[in-house]
Amino acid sequence: MRNPKLWIFLALGLIAAGFLLTLWRSLRARRVELPTGRETAIGFGTNFFDTLGIGSYAPTTVLFRFFHLVPDEHIPGTLTIGHALPTIVQAFIYISIVQVEMMTLLLLILAAMVGSWVGAGVVASWPRRKIQLGMGAALLVAALLFMLKNLDEMRGTPVFAGGEALGLTGVLLLAALLGNFALGALMTLGIGLYAPCLIMISLLGMSPKAAFPIMMGSCAFLMPFASMRFLKAGAFSLRPALGLALGGIPAVLIAAFIVKALPLVAVRWLVVIVVLYAAFGLLRAARQPAALP
Repeated sequence: MRNPKLWIFLALGLIAAGFLLTLWRSLRARRVELPTGRETAIGFGTNFFDTLGIGSYAPTTVLFRFFHLVPDEHIPGTLTIGHALPTIVQAFIYISIVQVEMMTLLLLILAAMVGSWVGAGVVASWPRRKIQLGMGAALLVAALLFMLKNLDEMRGTPVFAGGEALGLTGVLLLAALLGNFALGALMTLGIGLYAPCLIMISLLGMSPKAAFPIMMGSCAFLMPFASMRFLKAGAFSLRPALGLALGGIPAVLIAAFIVKALPLVAVRWLVVIVVLYAAFGLLRAARQPAALP
């Protein structure tokens, strides 16, 4: 295989086409409304920072709940379906420009895909209260990871600085596969893969730059597969999902090719605050009798 990236792009293109076909079939059975300016703006903002490494799931969950745009039980499916196409664009860009050992990339992508397929099959059938509890716990974990990353960057000698390796072998590769399988499953509950994947890759001795094609490739492959299970179960809100996609694709291109980098520590601290607010709101809602199925 002289050009493995070409085969990855071909596979990703086929998966994207299959996702679009499945989405189109779902749209034909529904009354389609164009997304509002607010929903499209949420897609633009969350995917802009997602491309720079912040992650989109936790901020989008916060905004959906703050503006009462999506029922809690539909948030995981709406996130996965709506962010799928922008994430595929991210993967094409970062796999093209960032060096990483191809076998490590392929195996970690496969592990995340299997994890997401298992996770989506479980979450799509969960009742409202269980999803509220699950998302609340997931957001608490996300806030903790944002805090760890920020505190790490503020240290003189970061723990998560990583090494120079572009690939993994042996026990380290096995640990990464198990970790990405778990992260793929947790994504279907609304905890983003980016921050924990970046930390995991760094702790295993790889270059943090190599985490970008890994985490974006993992999400780009797993999200269409997980989306198909949410689409089949009808566990999503269509108009906000379309807003994420329509606003997200141009945001990815602007962030990747024009902005390229920003000082993100202050943004992460803001995300920590709003994510904690949303997490406690979900957990409080899950305790109310009205949240019972």
